[in-house]
Amino acid sequence: MDQPKLERLLHLMMLLTANTRYTVDELAERMETSPRSIYRYLDTFKAAGFAIYKEGSHIRMGKESPFFKDISQLIHFSKEEAYMIHQVIETIDNNNLIKQNLKRKLASVYNSKIIADSVIKGRDADNIRNLIDAHEQKRMVILHNYSSAHGQTITDRYVEPFAFTTNYVEIWCYEPDSQRNKLFRISRIESVEVTTTTWKYEESHLEGFTDIFRMSSYKGDKFPITLQLTRRAYNLLIEEYPLAEQDTQQISPDHWLLKTQVSNFIGVTRFVLGLAADIQLIDSPELKEYIKKYASKYINSLIQA
Repeated sequence: MDQPKLERLLHLMMLLTANTRYTVDELAERMETSPRSIYRYLDTFKAAGFAIYKEGSHIRMGKESPFFKDISQLIHFSKEEAYMIHQVIETIDNNNLIKQNLKRKLASVYNSKIIADSVIKGRDADNIRNLIDAHEQKRMVILHNYSSAHGQTITDRYVEPFAFTTNYVEIWCYEPDSQRNKLFRISRIESVEVTTTTWKYEESHLEGFTDIFRMSSYKGDKFPITLQLTRRAYNLLIEEYPLAEQDTQQISPDHWLLKTQVSNFIGVTRFVLGLAADIQLIDSPELKEYIKKYASKYINSLIQA
């Protein structure tokens, strides 16, 4: 098999073993190839003994496939971390948070509990360990006294935990009662009880969309934005949000254009307001309106206080 084809097969395998589900057309677009080629690659997987399923218009690789567990354990880096790998890890300053995340993730291939202990301190450590156990054993858990920021309520939540975010800050879970995938913040959980009940809704597990500002949407919402950045704003953007480099282009010696999609306007608004003199909003009416309301509600009240 020629190397380019092998690389494409590995890329497709990574997409099929991720939590996100894709149609054949979406796979072809991501891999910059034709749907016909995708079908040929899928046939190659089937011939090698991998289980390939079609659910509606979406394609997935069955977890009973050979080596699936090994693959899913190895290929679990976020897009942001995968991009940073190409920057040559050891050339990054030791104080860079992303560099430390990468090292931890590499080590987590061997022992995730040790990594959790090194990342999470204090009362959250026990909850992290229990969630890791539940994830590995595919057990449902009870998140006791979870404090919801949206509903401002404290309740027990019965869920299937299936994916952590960077540094174990949050975890994606499927909640049978609401029939939705939700993101739960670890610090808002009083305690985690691992039950004896195994997962029943694994086919429904699906991570939402996370944008370059690390904000997530449960429904996969995406809003286009365009920002013109000075050199200062561009440098700070790339330092804080490395994945943003893929969505920027230089338009003059001292200016860059960021064209991307965000899951909501919270993260980008915080970034823009911190560098208001160095950023110009281009063709982003929804973002402009959000910033106006944000400024009116919070900044003016802060000044008048």
